[in-house]
Amino acid sequence: MPTFSYCLLLLFLPLLFCTFHANIAQNLIPETCKKCAANDPNLSYNFCVSSLQASNRSQCDNLRGLGMMSIKLIKYNVTNTRHYVKNLLKNKKMDPFIRACLNDCLDLYSDAIPTLKQAMIDYKSKHYKDANIEVSSVIDAATTCEDGFEDKEGAVSPLTKRNNDTFQLSAIALALINML
Repeated sequence: MPTFSYCLLLLFLPLLFCTFHANIAQNLIPETCKKCAANDPNLSYNFCVSSLQASNRSQCDNLRGLGMMSIKLIKYNVTNTRHYVKNLLKNKKMDPFIRACLNDCLDLYSDAIPTLKQAMIDYKSKHYKDANIEVSSVIDAATTCEDGFEDKEGAVSPLTKRNNDTFQLSAIALALINML
């Protein structure tokens, strides 16, 4: 009979561990986002939670995993925005000022992609100061892109939401890097 109990314990132990592990990961995101938002008035708690929860949770069972996931989210966002800008530029009837701004944004977002690749390398190597500088430059790119449209009265940026998302995702990553 003790052998049967031992076998049952071995069968249910992994299930118990997985349940415990899932609860830790489930609480990690809201708790971490609460700390991030409390330390940065530009960071939205709701945006943080929804962004991190929408991503692949298999790598976010600790703060370090969340940090890497946040940098990957920025890279995805920047790559997607770059493609979006390229599609906007296909419009031949676009206002020349908007076209010039979009070309500037295309350059900024194009430069951000290798910068984020380097940020991932530095982050993996625990060179957090370098990763911080690289992610900060992505915030600058999004801000510079958005600010370009303000140079002409009445011009409306077609990238406001995307620039804000890049800014927010980068702010999340910076907050996580600074917690390590």
